[in-house]
Amino acid sequence: MTESADADAVSNARRLAADAERVIVKAGTNSLTDDESNLDDEKLDKLVDDIEDLLSRGKEVLLVSSGAVGAGIGRVDHPTGTLEESQALSTVGQSHLMHRYTESFARYDRKVAQILITEHDLDNSERFTNFRNTVETLLEWGIVPIINENDAVATEELQIGDNDMISASIAIGVEVDLLVTLTDVAGVYTDNPKENPNAEQISVVGRNYDEVEDIVSESAAATFGGIRTKVSGARDVSEHGIPAIIAESTEPDVLRKVADAESVGTIFVPINGETDD
Repeated sequence: MTESADADAVSNARRLAADAERVIVKAGTNSLTDDESNLDDEKLDKLVDDIEDLLSRGKEVLLVSSGAVGAGIGRVDHPTGTLEESQALSTVGQSHLMHRYTESFARYDRKVAQILITEHDLDNSERFTNFRNTVETLLEWGIVPIINENDAVATEELQIGDNDMISASIAIGVEVDLLVTLTDVAGVYTDNPKENPNAEQISVVGRNYDEVEDIVSESAAATFGGIRTKVSGARDVSEHGIPAIIAESTEPDVLRKVADAESVGTIFVPINGETDD
């Protein structure tokens, strides 16, 4: 694999991530649910604890949270079959998910707000302006916006898990300083780490993006394919000068490590529109 980036560029990216004043944290379904698709209180509380570490430093945090369909499965004990069933399950799970977030953030006397959107809302300039104004107002009030795909009306998005791309679009559109995607693997690997114990972590993505994209496309299976959208989303924000990190949600103090400029997960070095040529 070609050199990812020089040491100074990597150090600067970690410093940019540490100094970020406005952060998007995206949490995937597996970071919030157990093996039976029940919402895992311990995982959710850890996520909130990690976010509180950023909030206590005076940073603004937007949380993009998956997990509604998974939480719905756990609540009604009905597996996903058709698209309509997945949409219905999301409505059951979303209310439960927000209830638990409200309880968990209340431990720190924090208030939260729910925003449900689709990719179409982000593509429409008027709708996105309304969305951005709402987010800005909530942050001004010290309230944590919790954003999720509106699975009850989504179709293609629901099938591919588009919260990864939505979080990237929001990061660019509301001018955040950092995107952190938390998942159930510790970053990007040379192969599927769930199947290949010899898979090696790729700690930095920069000039080596094309090679990383090829590796991910070849190694991603049905149970691991989500890494492709995470890598693509991270690349999108890096092209706008925003550092992005993909890390494991179970990593102890994961967001504290990011804020302290420590090496954690896989960091995408901002390239400011430069190509890999």
